[in-house]
Amino acid sequence: MIRDRAAGPELTEDELIAAYAVADRSVPRLRANFVTSLDGAVTVNGLSGGLSSKDDQNMLGRLRMLADAVLVGAGTLRAEGYGGLRLGAKRRAWRVEHGLPENPTLTAVSARLDLPADSPMFTDAPTRAIVITCAASPAGQREALAEVADVLVCGEEAVDLRAAVEALGERGLKQILCEGGPHLLGSLTDADLVDELCLTVSPLLAGPGARRITDGLGSTDARQLPLLHILSTDDNFLFLRHGRDTHPDAPPAAAAEAGQASSAGGAD
Repeated sequence: MIRDRAAGPELTEDELIAAYAVADRSVPRLRANFVTSLDGAVTVNGLSGGLSSKDDQNMLGRLRMLADAVLVGAGTLRAEGYGGLRLGAKRRAWRVEHGLPENPTLTAVSARLDLPADSPMFTDAPTRAIVITCAASPAGQREALAEVADVLVCGEEAVDLRAAVEALGERGLKQILCEGGPHLLGSLTDADLVDELCLTVSPLLAGPGARRITDGLGSTDARQLPLLHILSTDDNFLFLRHGRDTHPDAPPAAAAEAGQASSAGGAD
């Protein structure tokens, strides 16, 4: 069960959903979701599953339910063995009730397109997936993937993530959930595209050697992300939600509405 801080009452499913919902879905927002150990590791034995819990997996399901697109780097897609992105029946019903498609759109990011076209992430997808790449990617692989996914070319030698986020927004996919990996999060942070970070802190010490949740060239400027709320579980997991009130490009009126909502607090 999930509580509002350590001594708070158990939160209902509706309260959890309300805590992570945004006031205006037309305002673009990129939310990243990661799990980490107490000492900052992003994986145990190379996978994030060793840090996770049932409550954490349920939280991931809620965040996916609230998203228009789920953004994942190619390395994470391969390492974690992603299949077709399909929510459970209750979450699909909630989305339909709220005027959304049954499932969010899986969106892969890859400059080299090292993604097999016959992967279940494409062939078993209930919603046609999107692949974001750059012009320097192999033309033959772009053509192969175009048979099973919508391929968006954003950037020349490298993927232009700002252009990619704008392209998704033009398709109506304004609420984006990034699920990794560390290099993608580092690049999104470097481009100042991360509006919110939902961080699950696992009560484990992983020891030296594991990667952090973010990676890259090390040139990213430090940025403030205010704390929005803290939730806890009976088995000592913490759910931290940090974020800015609005996307930096949001219009003033929408920004005011979003700011009111985030000050209200709550849970998923």
